[in-house]
Amino acid sequence: MKNVKTEEYRVTGNVQLSQIDTYEDFGASNKELKKELKNIRKDLGEFQDTLYAHGKYGVLVCLQGIDTAGKDSLIREVFKDFNVRGVVVHSFKVPSTKEKKHDYLWRHYIALPERGKFSVFNRTHYENVLVTKVHPEYILAENIPQVESVDDIDNEFWEKRYQQINDFEKHIAENGTIIFKFFLHLSKEEQRQRLLRRIRLRQKNWKFSPGDLEERKLWHKYEACYEEALKKTSKDHAPWFVIPADNKKAARVIVASIMMEALKKYKDIEEPELDDEIKANLETFKQELEKETT
Repeated sequence: MKNVKTEEYRVTGNVQLSQIDTYEDFGASNKELKKELKNIRKDLGEFQDTLYAHGKYGVLVCLQGIDTAGKDSLIREVFKDFNVRGVVVHSFKVPSTKEKKHDYLWRHYIALPERGKFSVFNRTHYENVLVTKVHPEYILAENIPQVESVDDIDNEFWEKRYQQINDFEKHIAENGTIIFKFFLHLSKEEQRQRLLRRIRLRQKNWKFSPGDLEERKLWHKYEACYEEALKKTSKDHAPWFVIPADNKKAARVIVASIMMEALKKYKDIEEPELDDEIKANLETFKQELEKETT
């Protein structure tokens, strides 16, 4: 199959999603795409073992996308070869009563990866400039000072929120968190087909919600909000990548390839050396164990 040119998916300025392809297959069959992913995720799993032993970096993987974009299956397939101790997935739903007692970033901050581990955010802190921007009335539940009505939520409010998110990501990046942000770019027609499958296939009925149809009517509003967020918050330390998501198998290969290519650049991530005294006595320790009788 063709090589994945990862930089082609990186956001570096203005974004017009309607002009970006939602389908890719690299001229490869499904079998070839599955094989390619298997090879990359094996390398990612080995890297995670080294990251864990090194213990100085954490990796944050942020996944955003419209309903049915394929976030859950991407997580399942890309991280399949990870040691279970090395990756934690957080699916952020509507904020709880306790979470609303804190600022909107609090619940995300406490879910950040420990050093040596990956954290995957299935929906992220960006919901606070996406769904809340489409439905500004949701902001009122945050009980923020000086925000008494939707009329108080103006352009300045959103500009501050973009800056707060940028500051948050810069802070964690400077303290050892490697950040990846992926927008799974799905076409409206492919979403329609996936929603229909949820209705037609009994085993997928549980995934369907009538609310998905209501949000679908706001497609263009969401698209505009995504374009603004991608443009305002794609930084060198926390870049956004727009991933064509109509073909799930190719989307998984692209995401895995982007991560692997970037992580290989961290030459300081390596397994720690044994203490000199321990290293000098390894033969002695081996002989001691070999002499043991059960």
